[in-house]
Amino acid sequence: MAGPSVELAAEIQSDVPHAARIWNYWMGGKDNFKADRAAGDAVAEVYPEIVVMAQQSRRFLVRAVRFLAAEAGIRQFLDIGTGLPTMQNTHAVAQEVAPESRIVYVDNDPMVLVHARALLTSRTSEGVTTYVPADYHDPERILAEAARTLDFDQPIAVMFMGVLGYEPDLDVVRSIVQRTMDATTSGSHLVLWDGTNTSPAVVAGARRLAESGGVPYLLRSPEELATCFAGLTMVEPGLVPIPLWRPDDADAEGIDAYGAVARKP
Repeated sequence: MAGPSVELAAEIQSDVPHAARIWNYWMGGKDNFKADRAAGDAVAEVYPEIVVMAQQSRRFLVRAVRFLAAEAGIRQFLDIGTGLPTMQNTHAVAQEVAPESRIVYVDNDPMVLVHARALLTSRTSEGVTTYVPADYHDPERILAEAARTLDFDQPIAVMFMGVLGYEPDLDVVRSIVQRTMDATTSGSHLVLWDGTNTSPAVVAGARRLAESGGVPYLLRSPEELATCFAGLTMVEPGLVPIPLWRPDDADAEGIDAYGAVARKP
């Protein structure tokens, strides 16, 4: 991949809170600015658990990808709504288990693209890692671009990791997921998690994020998220708070974020 472009870097507005950079801040990353930290702190004032959610979301990704590569035999991953690269990204986890794994990252954010070109590269000579600049509202474009790297006649893991709340219409969300999964073959998997409206505090945090200039994020109920898995077979333990999905820690506790992995029959 080429290095970051001057044009893309110029699009980055450091004085406006930015969703990917705020999340990076909560995760303990360095790729954020004062405006992002201010917005992140404003949310944490009313919902301190947001930092735990950010950290647990990455742990869920690691466990899910490791399961898919090691136990389900998946060698292709389509990670839609990648966000800023941090630690233990999808390709690093998958290629540690299966060096030949092929990963396509998708995001429409110029700052993410700047970092992706520099950091989201294969860890192995056998594997492939590429990046598609696209919006998840256009799955047909994503699928066409991903087909340059992935073989859609073989199983693919499609991932929507904490990004679908930016679309307020649940019918649109379901359509995006369904159109993407319809293009995959039997044995493919859907990995999806999102924040849920399961406590007054998290709802207050989402409200504070919007008031602080961040992009509004719609929290849904676990029952609403479950409808995104229609026609698929849930992998045990099903749709649960993300720390409780096949936890490494016996003392794991639930949070206001639910996720699941499901197989296409």
